[in-house]
Amino acid sequence: MHPRRQFLQAALGLTAIAPWRSLQAQDLPWWHWPLEQRLAQLLMVGFRGADLRADDPIVRDLLVHRLGGVVLFDRDGRNIRSPQQLRALTRPLSALSPTPLLIGVDQEGGRISRLKPRDGFPNTVSAQSLGQRDDPVQTERAADAIAQTLADNGLNLNFAPVVDLNSHPDNPIIGRLERSFSADPHQVVRHAAAVVRAQQRRGIISTLKHFPGHGSAWADSHTEVVDVTHSWSAQELIPYAQLIQAGYRDLIMTAHIRNARIDPRHPATLSWPTLTGLLRQRLGFRGVVISDDLQMDAIAQHNSPSEALIGALNAGVDLLLIANHRPYDPDRVPKTLAILRQAIVDGRLRLSRINAACARVLALKARYRWPVH
Repeated sequence: MHPRRQFLQAALGLTAIAPWRSLQAQDLPWWHWPLEQRLAQLLMVGFRGADLRADDPIVRDLLVHRLGGVVLFDRDGRNIRSPQQLRALTRPLSALSPTPLLIGVDQEGGRISRLKPRDGFPNTVSAQSLGQRDDPVQTERAADAIAQTLADNGLNLNFAPVVDLNSHPDNPIIGRLERSFSADPHQVVRHAAAVVRAQQRRGIISTLKHFPGHGSAWADSHTEVVDVTHSWSAQELIPYAQLIQAGYRDLIMTAHIRNARIDPRHPATLSWPTLTGLLRQRLGFRGVVISDDLQMDAIAQHNSPSEALIGALNAGVDLLLIANHRPYDPDRVPKTLAILRQAIVDGRLRLSRINAACARVLALKARYRWPVH
C-alpha cells in the first residue's frame, strides 16, 4: 500500500493528534525550513469535496507542500453537508498537516453563514439585528454560540466580525446583507469586541474586515472594481484603530476597493500605502494581514495571478486567501508556490518579506496554543 494512503487511513481513525510534534518538519526552527514550506504557510486555499481520499489533491497539498490553511464552503464542490460529515472532514485534515493547520469559514451570522440550519447547524443572528438591539452582552452570547459550533466541528478560524460601517444601507454586499452592526463606529467597536472575546475564549481566531472600510461602497467587489474615493470617511478606520489599541492581534482582512485618497494607483489589497503605511505604521497593527479572495473579479479581472499574488505580498499581505472557485484547479497550490518561488528568483519578491509574513502567521498559530518551534 502507498505510504500516503496508509497515513490517510490511519488519520481517519484518530480522535486527536498533535501532528506538529510527530513529523520531521518541526525538528528544525521554522527559519531553517525549506523555502517552499515557508511559502506554503502564507496560503489559505479552498478545495473540493466533503470527505478525504488518499489521492485527493488536498492530501498532497498538506503532506508534500505543507499548506498553511484551508477555507471551507457550502457551495461549488461543497465541503459542508452536516455536522457529522464536517467533523469527519476536519479531523483528518488537521491530523494530516505536518504544521498547525488553519481551517477557516465565513460564519458571520445571518445570511453570511456557511454552516446553515438546512444542514443541521444552529440558527444564527445577523450583525445588523444584534446592532439594533445594542446589547454587547447579547452579542457576546450569540458569538459564543457560533464559536462553540465552529470548535465542536473542528474549525479554528472565523472570517468575522465585520467592522464595516453601515454607511449606505443599500450597499449590495454589506448593508443589504445585514452584515454591519451599525453606522456608528463606536457601536461597531463595542459589538466587534464582544465577538472577538467570545471567539478567543473558544480558541477561534477572529478576522476584522474589510480594511480600510467597505461600508460606504455602492457596488460589490466580487463582480467589479469598487471606488470609494468620494464616499469613504476616516471614521471607517475607528473600529480598527480602537481594537488594535486594545491589543487585537489576530487577522485583518483587506478590501478589494479603490480609494484614491489613500492610494491613487492600487486597490487596498495591492496597496503598500494602505496596508503597510496606514495599517502597520500608522495604526500599529502587529497581527496577520489576510487578503480577501484573490479570485474575486475586482482583482482577477485586472491582474494576472502572478501580479495579484506578488502585489499583495509586497503591499503587506501575510496570508493569501484563494477560494479556488474561479476556476477550480486541483493544482492551485503547487502552481501558486511555483509563481512565488520564481518571483523570489527574479527579484520581484524579497526573502525578508516572506520570512516576516511566515513569522506572523506562525506566531498567530502559537498564540492559540499550537506550539511552533
